[in-house]
Amino acid sequence: MRNFSRNAVNSDIFGRLLKSEGLFLDREAMRPTYMPEILLHRSNEINDIASVMVPALRGETPSNVFIYGKTGTGKTAVTKYVGKKLLKKSRETGKRINYIYVNCEIVDTQYRLLQNIANHFINEWSERIPFTGWPTDEVYSKLIQMMDKNGGVSVIILDEVDKIKGDEALYSLSRINNDLKKAKVSIVGISNDLKFTEFLDPRVKSSLGEENMIFPPYDARELQDILKQRVDIALKPSSMDDEVIPLCSALAAQEHGDARRALDLLRISAELAERNGVHKITKKFVRLAQNKIEIDRILEVVRTLPAQSKTILLAIILQEKQNKKAGMAGVITTGEVYEIYKDLCKKTRTDSLTQRRVADLISELDMLGIITARVISKGRYGRTREIKTSSSSDEIINVLKEDDVFKELTNYKIRGQTRLV
Repeated sequence: MRNFSRNAVNSDIFGRLLKSEGLFLDREAMRPTYMPEILLHRSNEINDIASVMVPALRGETPSNVFIYGKTGTGKTAVTKYVGKKLLKKSRETGKRINYIYVNCEIVDTQYRLLQNIANHFINEWSERIPFTGWPTDEVYSKLIQMMDKNGGVSVIILDEVDKIKGDEALYSLSRINNDLKKAKVSIVGISNDLKFTEFLDPRVKSSLGEENMIFPPYDARELQDILKQRVDIALKPSSMDDEVIPLCSALAAQEHGDARRALDLLRISAELAERNGVHKITKKFVRLAQNKIEIDRILEVVRTLPAQSKTILLAIILQEKQNKKAGMAGVITTGEVYEIYKDLCKKTRTDSLTQRRVADLISELDMLGIITARVISKGRYGRTREIKTSSSSDEIINVLKEDDVFKELTNYKIRGQTRLV
């Protein structure tokens, strides 16, 4: 009877949670995708992009432009903001303008890009281009036909443009104005990679890279202003200590002035405080949020590693755990990792890399922040590296187990030991 009562109490867990007072007035306002009415500390960049786009309101073709800057410097937000204002003014002036946003991290091939743009011009009489199946030339011809039928000026935003596979997609768009008779197109590329255009086909580079803009990082003071603006919208009054915003801003300023990171820090701090039933966000929750974000970032990187790098990482974790069980120091050497790595490759019937190449991949894992690899001198025995994981090895193991091959490998028994890791 007692167990039944406990189950009855737990049957409406969401009802109980909904009754508790939260800290948020508008949670979405804390997300990087939220578009405030005023974009702080980006008036120069807004005016620069607007001056490039204004010919569209005269029925002329704006210049193509590439926008560069580190993550969280407001590139996408400013571009979307200007696009929103441009569409509003086009309705007021009666000019036909299309503003098309494409995330190239998702739409990353020539076919998908042309199909995605073309489907913006679909109406009830038009045939929708399928996700796959048409010849690419036919998709391009259909896009030209639909744009000319629609007329006006189309501004196409290619966010994360460096993620597009091959030059064919950008080459198609670079020549599109030559094939259009009644419509005009302007391309805006957004990238975190300042060297992106160096590797483009020269024909694409000359026609698309007409203008370049670079967004500088935010400093700590600017980040504080941005956070205060969002807090006024998103959180209840007096729901945080005074030092929380300066701390979030300072931590994000260290990460190259990343406003996205600052917002994530503050939002997750508020969520952690809310889950703990606390009515005020303190510095303690900012530190907890910082750790959570860092762990989540590392786990996502681990998830996308190539198989060889995952095998090396697993070898490091297995040896590190075995050393700890034996009461030895937690750090291990490149040679120890290589011996386990070779055995793991045999288990999976995979060709093993040379020790030099494995050392290079260990350096890459160090650079990504997944491990730390410190070079030390052994005197007359030369130099080696002391390696250790920089995050929870159990959480990394859980990510590796998502792949069935590594699920088996995590039970690997190091030679000369009697216990499984």
